[in-house]
Amino acid sequence: MTQDAIQIEGLRKTYQGGKEALKGVDLTVPHGSVFGLLGPNGAGKSTLINILAGLVSKTAGSVTIQGWDQDVNPRQSRAAIGVMPQELNLDPFFTPRGALEVQAGLYGVPKSERRSDEILEMIGLTDKAEAYARTLSGGMRRRLLLGKALVHWPRVLVLDEPTAGVDIELRQMLWENVRKLNRERGMTIILTTHYLEEAEQMCDEIAIINHGEVAARDSTRNLLGQLDAKTMVIQPETAIGSLPEVEGIGVTTRDDGTIAITYRARQTSAEDVLTLLRDNGVRIRDVRTEQADLEDVFLSLTRSA
Repeated sequence: MTQDAIQIEGLRKTYQGGKEALKGVDLTVPHGSVFGLLGPNGAGKSTLINILAGLVSKTAGSVTIQGWDQDVNPRQSRAAIGVMPQELNLDPFFTPRGALEVQAGLYGVPKSERRSDEILEMIGLTDKAEAYARTLSGGMRRRLLLGKALVHWPRVLVLDEPTAGVDIELRQMLWENVRKLNRERGMTIILTTHYLEEAEQMCDEIAIINHGEVAARDSTRNLLGQLDAKTMVIQPETAIGSLPEVEGIGVTTRDDGTIAITYRARQTSAEDVLTLLRDNGVRIRDVRTEQADLEDVFLSLTRSA
């Protein structure tokens, strides 16, 4: 078996009319990882996911899923992946159990190997197993989408904006299930989300796509380390006047009376900042530091592109 669950090389997609959605994407997703796929609207994320799922034909390049080349072994590559779409595309006249059974049949899962009841329990829909999908709430329908993506127990699970517009309880339930599938089954998870805090907490590695190209791809830790901007927030004993300007150090006073001192860790040390304060007679009651988060990295990369 290959080292990576997903291998993408030179992937291009040009739609009718000349719109180039993907411009030679090279990307690998390691086995057993929770991998974030981020990017602004129109960046090419949905096109990439739809190509992985076999719903959109690529213009050029190669896609390999769990060692199966899409062009050589299309059935095996599709069977290796499950996709929870962003859109609520459910048949309103199917019950949750019926929807899972039909989906399992489409994947060729024999009746003796189907585990619809286990999936219903996992997604919290056991008591709604025989209710029509049209009677389910929006959150329940989104849970059912997750269940449909799991009927053939794929090695790779793609979650396309799974928590968009859902309440906190459902979000927690979804992520508990994702962690369990990743931890206990070794399932590779690919996540797209607009909640950057969510990606920062969940993902081992992240790729940022912008204008159809990979703008960055690294571990979450390393991406956060790309920005060395730090902020030291000082609560002074008494109100102070302005501090002298020092190259590489920015000083602002916040509404709550604290002083935010921003500096580059590679150029300026925390001791330099404290020396500046001491030299100007500032007595410190409390101090804390703030570091860049994934939102800062995301904005930096997409704006520069």
